[in-house]
Amino acid sequence: MVVPDRSIRICADRGGTFCDVHASYLDTDHSGERRELVVKLLSQDPNNYNDAPTEGIRRVLEMVTGEKIQRGCVLDTSKIGAFASQPEPTCQRTRSPGLWKKIDYIRLSTTVATNALLERKGHRHALLITKGFKDLLLIGNQSRPRIFDLNIRRAPPLYSGRRRGGRASDARRRGYRGPGWDGEGNAEGPGEIARGISGEAVRILKRPDLGVVRQDLERLYEAGYRSLAIVLIHSYTFSDHETQIGKLAREIGFTQVSESSQLLPMIKVVPRGISSTADAYLTPILHEYLDGFFKGFDAQLRDGRIKSPRVEFMGSDGGLLDLGNFSGLKSILSGPAGGVVGYALTSWDEQRKYPIIGIDVGGTSTDVSRFDGRYEVVYETTTAGVTIQSPQLDINTVAAGGGSRLTFRNGLFLAGPESAGAEPGPACYRKGGPLAVTDANLLLGRLIPDYFPKIFGRSENEPLDVVASQTAFEELAGKINETQERPFDLDEIVYGFIKVANETMCRPIRALTEARGYSTGKHILASFGGAGGQHACEIASLLGIKTILIHRYSSILSAYGLALADRAFELQEPSSAFHSSSTRASLLTRLDKLTNNVREELARQGFEGNRVMVERMLNMRFEGTDTALMVLPNANDGDGTGDFEAAFKRVYKSEFGFLLETKTIIVDDVKVRGIGKTFDSLGESVYSEVERLERRPVDRWEAVSTNSVYFDKVGRIPDTPVFLLEQLKVGDEVTGPAMIIDDTQTIVVVPGAKAVLSSKHLHVTLE
Repeated sequence: MVVPDRSIRICADRGGTFCDVHASYLDTDHSGERRELVVKLLSQDPNNYNDAPTEGIRRVLEMVTGEKIQRGCVLDTSKIGAFASQPEPTCQRTRSPGLWKKIDYIRLSTTVATNALLERKGHRHALLITKGFKDLLLIGNQSRPRIFDLNIRRAPPLYSGRRRGGRASDARRRGYRGPGWDGEGNAEGPGEIARGISGEAVRILKRPDLGVVRQDLERLYEAGYRSLAIVLIHSYTFSDHETQIGKLAREIGFTQVSESSQLLPMIKVVPRGISSTADAYLTPILHEYLDGFFKGFDAQLRDGRIKSPRVEFMGSDGGLLDLGNFSGLKSILSGPAGGVVGYALTSWDEQRKYPIIGIDVGGTSTDVSRFDGRYEVVYETTTAGVTIQSPQLDINTVAAGGGSRLTFRNGLFLAGPESAGAEPGPACYRKGGPLAVTDANLLLGRLIPDYFPKIFGRSENEPLDVVASQTAFEELAGKINETQERPFDLDEIVYGFIKVANETMCRPIRALTEARGYSTGKHILASFGGAGGQHACEIASLLGIKTILIHRYSSILSAYGLALADRAFELQEPSSAFHSSSTRASLLTRLDKLTNNVREELARQGFEGNRVMVERMLNMRFEGTDTALMVLPNANDGDGTGDFEAAFKRVYKSEFGFLLETKTIIVDDVKVRGIGKTFDSLGESVYSEVERLERRPVDRWEAVSTNSVYFDKVGRIPDTPVFLLEQLKVGDEVTGPAMIIDDTQTIVVVPGAKAVLSSKHLHVTLE
């Protein structure tokens, strides 16, 4: 088969347990139709490959082109266009070495930064901060989330070295001059007055003594530090001093310098400072991982000299970033964000506007989010005790997934938070691992080894080990029954762990819906992730949800979402203006300036004209309050022409239930987000398609086999029919109890439920 140049599109999501790869290409043998294929492999398998995404890409290229590519060789980009300046490839292939001409793009998402933060395995770095504030980030904001805990253990700071930067710089805003002013004020005195970015007057009390700063930085460098976070108190509005120190640090040899004013110029110094230390902590780890990825390819792929194939990365806010804009701070939710984009764009109906809950049941954790026509973005989050100020999709995570360890302690069944991971993995992975949720599903008949990827064992070709799971559970059951008056049978014990895991997964869903005033039962449940189909029906039943959507690629939806994602670029500046009719024009002027800059950057990245959408936002709060809300007006706000005040009052009342009518409104930040659209339309919605489909009930005799499966309140059904998804046709309706299986997922249809197959989804309704 002849594959046209620049036709292969590859998306890889490296999770905690599995690496999922989705690829598509133009098939010239079938009238140029775009064909899709899926590769699933372990995220870590050091006995067979060094980097999972690189290995996945190698397998995709072999499958599409038919060329044999040696594992571990450096893939060549030298035959593309005018950039054939590299030596001939070292890989021995059966045909043309110009393989890279076939690829359009490679898109990646990764949980490397997330895991480094959760496990506190980031890079050693130092903090340079204004004199007198060396303990500011340790003290924090005095919040006490567990106020009645008698043994509070505060998470240690991320940095391990400190230098006071006060003798380097000290700039202050002009002090209060209203009623009660003492005539002097802390910010008065000698020094030059400059205008900050926010419009505030800044008095420079002391300029940086770069000689002293150099000595401090050289001592840190000699002590082995190569990563540095710079946090000056007023740099959000006056960044000159941070810029000077950052330039000096790079000259000395620091490989990672995180300047708080460049990362996110917002007024609150504590979250801004902690975010800077998080960036200095995580970015080197991320770069080490990317170095390992790019080692599998020649230098041209990384240096940006070629536009095809281009490499893009998923950011925490659901937008794609190029290598130059991808950092540790922007990658914390890189992995889960792809799944949110995937379910949101494939499940939303602009006419019906059903709100959707997305639940991603992965190997290590379960990620939950909500979509109601627009991505829900938060600007301050706390992860592993670290409060970070950076735009992120509002995703709640709980440590319960297919790899969650199952234990019995103090009379309680526990699922997680510890995970078996990919190495060694659950007991059934043939690596001597502990019992996990996957083992429980295997023994309950919800996983069938014959239909599960045979990627285990020393040769990567063996199925799941049922005997290992059975032996480990029988041993645990013996210990449990020793403490019980009435002994439980093995199925009851195994399903008990599944019930605990299901309830744990429901917890963040209730936090996103009921805790915010939304009725959970009025939502659609979009289930995805490798283990999502095994738990979706029971989770929906616990929450009172009647409709479940399971995408055809639900087990790899984070990778599939990468193919649907848009390129994103945003700019933000601080402000100190009141919002009124007199300041509206100046605020709009600032928004116009940022809009032009955003459009210019997206044009540089290849997006222009109607391919670019722009969102203009103001971060607003009532005077005298500390809670600012990022506001994006819609057509129903005020006069419908971008009425920020009406939009702010709408959002504020929805969030808090009241308005402070007598207070004036302050604008803390102006922000513009540009979106480079990568597609025009995804076609007809799944709800419209299901309504017009002519349904055909599928008889039990059409099943490819039967399996003994355990169900709640029913017990074990020995002849549960098993259907292959690829053999079902659009319009086929399967009634539970049943199992529907493809190469990457197993879907359990509980008794009484009905599953209808559409072109892209399995549409499940519960009784």
